[in-house]
Amino acid sequence: MKVLIVCSGNAPDFNFQIHQAFIYEQIETVKRYYHIDYDKFFIKGKGIRGYLKNLPSLKNKIKNYKPDIVHAHFGLSGLLANMQRSIPVILTLHGSDLNINEARKYSVIAKLLSKATIIVSEKMLIYVKKKNNDYIIPCGVDLEKFYPIAKNESRERLGWGKDKVYVLFSSRFDNEVKNFNLAKKSLELLDNLNIEIVELKNRSREEVNLLLNAVDLLLLTSFSEGSPQIIKEAMACNCPVVTTDVGDIKEMIGDTEGCYITSFDPKDVAEKIKLAIHFARTKGRTNGKAKIGKYDNHVIAKQIYEVYQRVLDENL
Repeated sequence: MKVLIVCSGNAPDFNFQIHQAFIYEQIETVKRYYHIDYDKFFIKGKGIRGYLKNLPSLKNKIKNYKPDIVHAHFGLSGLLANMQRSIPVILTLHGSDLNINEARKYSVIAKLLSKATIIVSEKMLIYVKKKNNDYIIPCGVDLEKFYPIAKNESRERLGWGKDKVYVLFSSRFDNEVKNFNLAKKSLELLDNLNIEIVELKNRSREEVNLLLNAVDLLLLTSFSEGSPQIIKEAMACNCPVVTTDVGDIKEMIGDTEGCYITSFDPKDVAEKIKLAIHFARTKGRTNGKAKIGKYDNHVIAKQIYEVYQRVLDENL
């Protein structure tokens, strides 16, 4: 089976293994267990016009590669992929492509055109109606890349102090959906604790694993999410978590001690951060890794392969 992955390639100094890591890791796991041949088409340009300018190049790629399936990630990529009708398209919707109004209209059209749609969180169904060819499959986490390391060892490798409080923010500070303003207001209420907040930006997978093991907690204050990878990665590292109740996070962390759901009130966020710091300083790490077996990439790979096979069988 030959599968062509279609996704954005717009990030500066684009490196598929870093900027689209969750897609890359999914591909590598499916390849390893099901011997599927993959190739990739990276879209250059932004907005609907920028994306559609890639159509001649995509058609040429399809002509030369001759895939059995096109697997597009995010709604606008799916819309482009469906502009050719010779090869069936599977679309994965990740969250921002439905949560954000401007992107949603293109995602809905792409979903209607696609042979099957993978939706990473049940909560995303508030924006679209589930159909027979829709599948709820979150992106998985690579448990060989994300695993516990002793905090002191991690801090030593990063050159960090042993006694300082470090909080890892879930993304770039300037990513509006991630709502850094709430994180900042909350931490200002805790200025007596000497907290340093660390921006998650331009890091390799190895560096992210090291950070999650070195910090006292991960902080996610997003307005919306689908099924955020960073929470799964934090759980895999047994890292305490403070997070707003978005996407499938509540299901993901469950009753894990040391992980806290918060409202969008800065005082509430600050209080939950204090609880997480206390947990980290008294009990150490969570047992998050034991709770996320169903998100293991090996489990997710089987579900992805089954969707591929169904689509192929239907198109014989």
